[in-house]
Amino acid sequence: MSGTKKESHWIPLADLMTVLMVIFLFMSISYMALVEKRQKEQNKIFKDYEESKIALYNELNQAFKNDFAKWDLKLDNDLSIKFTNPQVLFGTGSSDITSHFQTILVDFLPKYLSVVLQEKYKDKIAEIRIEGHTDTKPIGLSGDPYIDNMKLSQDRGRNVLAFLRTQKCFINLQPTEKERLQYWLTANGLSYGRAVDKNYKISFDTKQPIDNDKSRRVEFRIVTTSEAIINEALKNIDNK
Repeated sequence: MSGTKKESHWIPLADLMTVLMVIFLFMSISYMALVEKRQKEQNKIFKDYEESKIALYNELNQAFKNDFAKWDLKLDNDLSIKFTNPQVLFGTGSSDITSHFQTILVDFLPKYLSVVLQEKYKDKIAEIRIEGHTDTKPIGLSGDPYIDNMKLSQDRGRNVLAFLRTQKCFINLQPTEKERLQYWLTANGLSYGRAVDKNYKISFDTKQPIDNDKSRRVEFRIVTTSEAIINEALKNIDNK
C-alpha cells in the first residue's frame, strides 16, 4: 500500500519535470532564433555600410581623378575629401575665403553634389560635414589658443557652407533635393583637435609630430546611415 502511494507521488513530479524541460527547450530555441535574427540584422548593417562606403568612394574618386593634384585634394577611406593647401584656402588668421579657393569651389561643388545627390544614395547618407581645421599656433588674446582656433575653424566651415548656398549648383536644385541637402549639411569647427602629421594622419592616433601646414585644411566628409547606426549601437553599449 505504501509502495502504491509512493509511486502515485512521483508520477506527477515526473510529469512536471517533463513540462519544465519542454518549456526550457522552447525558451532556448526562441532565444537562439532571436540571437540569429539579430546577428543577421547586424551583418546586413555592416555589409550595407561597407558597400555604401565603397560605392561612394569609387564615384568620388572617379569624379575628381583629374583634380586631386591640381587642387591639392586628398580622398580618404572615411569618405572625407581634404583641401590640403592652406595657402589657397584662407589668409593667416582669417575666415574669409580667398578668391583662389572660391574659383576651386565653383568647379568642385557641382561635381561633388552630382555624386551625393544621386537617388540611390538618398537613404544611404546621414550627414555631410564641412569641417574647418587649424594649426596649433596661438591667435587672439583670450589666453586659450584652442578656443580661439575653434572659433576660427567654425567661421571657416560656416563660410564655405554659405558660399555653397550662393552657387547655381545649389540654387537650381529641385526643392526636394535642396531640402535633403540642407538636412544633411553641417558646418563644423574642430580647432586643432584633429591636427595631422606629415602623412595627413591624425597626430593624436599616430603619436607623430603635428605638421602645422598640413593641419590647416577644410574637409567635406560623408557619414553614411549605416555608420550612424553603428555609432549609436556602440554608444548604447558604452552606456550600459
